[in-house]
Formats: sequence, structure tokens, C-alpha cells
Amino acid sequence: MKQFPIKKILILAAILAVPGFLYYLLQDKGKNRYKPLAIYGPKTVAATFHTVRGKQIPDTIYHVLNDFKLINQNADTLTLSSFKGKVILVNLFHTQNPGHGVITAHNAMQAFSKLYEKNKMLQFVSLSIDPNVDTQIKLSKFAEEASVNANKWSLLTGDSTQLKSLITGGLLLDALKRTTNNEVKFFYSNMFVLIDTKNRIRGYYEATNQEALSKLDDEIKVLVAEELRNMRDGR
Repeated sequence: MKQFPIKKILILAAILAVPGFLYYLLQDKGKNRYKPLAIYGPKTVAATFHTVRGKQIPDTIYHVLNDFKLINQNADTLTLSSFKGKVILVNLFHTQNPGHGVITAHNAMQAFSKLYEKNKMLQFVSLSIDPNVDTQIKLSKFAEEASVNANKWSLLTGDSTQLKSLITGGLLLDALKRTTNNEVKFFYSNMFVLIDTKNRIRGYYEATNQEALSKLDDEIKVLVAEELRNMRDGR
């Protein structure tokens, strides 16, 4: 009987082992392996602990958005609890003499809202930095002209003090309106801010930077995956 060469046996064994090895990598090494997004804002170490693999780890208290009561384009009153369980993408805007930055951000937000229209976990919010001009009636007309879906994308206005608190104290952004020689100018952080279901800031992205917007698209998916994983694990 002719013996099967040892070299061919080793090659055959290697071929047969590859699928199993790849499966192992995907199921074990690849499982849950992605870099979590950062959590922005001030944080403090709590007096409580949680256990990870038998070790006690101090809990961390993270910065979260403060509550608010504002009105959307449909005259509905919304609070932070209105977005409970949602991943929120927030930006700032104004309707009075919008420049390139406002228009670019608006177009990007519109594109994201359509892209994730069927994803029930995602909600989009634009906060007016000019509430005296951007009344509910003004926002209603603006939303109609821009075909904004209120179920997916909320344009919010209301009390200027609450808006300032939410923008500067909650989102940690800057927003300033100045009038010089009867000319109104706005100075503000033209950023998209990604918020998780625990109301924590998970990312900042320049609204006029295409590379930043591509990164935002990727990180929306990462955050949604993280939230679904936490829901599954009961966290």
C-alpha cells in the first residue's frame, strides 16, 4: 500500500484547521471587541464600587445633560425625559440670516435624519440660539419648508435662560449673539454633539468638516451597538 506523504498530510491538516481557527477568532477574540467612545465633561469618583472579574472598581459620576422644558416646531412641550432611552444627536442653529455654517449643518442633520429614519433608537435635536426670533411659529414654517419630520427631528426653542443653561452648562458649548451697527452676528460652537441614553456626552464633531461627519456616522453605529449590548446584558 502506497503511503501518503507526510508533507501532504500536514498541508491537509492545516487546511482543515483554518475554518475552525477563524471561527474561534470571530467568536472569542472578535466578540465585543471595539473601542468604546469617550465620555466627555467633568467627572468625579464616587464612594461606591462595582466588581469586575473579582476586583472592586470605584464608580465614576459623569457629567450629564440638565433637564429642560422647551417647545418644538409643532408646539409640543418637550423635556429631557421625552428622549428617554434614545441616542440623541444635537446641534445649534438659528434662522435669522443663516450663513454657510448653519446651512451646512442643517443639510448634514437632514441627511443623518433620513439615513437613520427607521432606527427607533436615534433622535435628532436642533436648539435655537436665537429664541426671541425663532418662535414656535417661525420654527414651524422653517420645518415645513425644509421637510423636517418632527417625529425624528425636533427643532427646539423657548425660554432663553433654559436654552443657555442647556447649551453652555449641559452641552458645554459656546453661543453668543451680538448686534453691532444694527447688524446681528452669531458666535457659537457649530458642532454636532452625540448623547447616549444616560444623557452623557460621547462625542463632538465639526459640522462643516466632512471627515468629522464621516467619523460621526461611524461612531453613531458604535454607540448604538454599545447601547444594544448594554440592554441585552441588563446594564
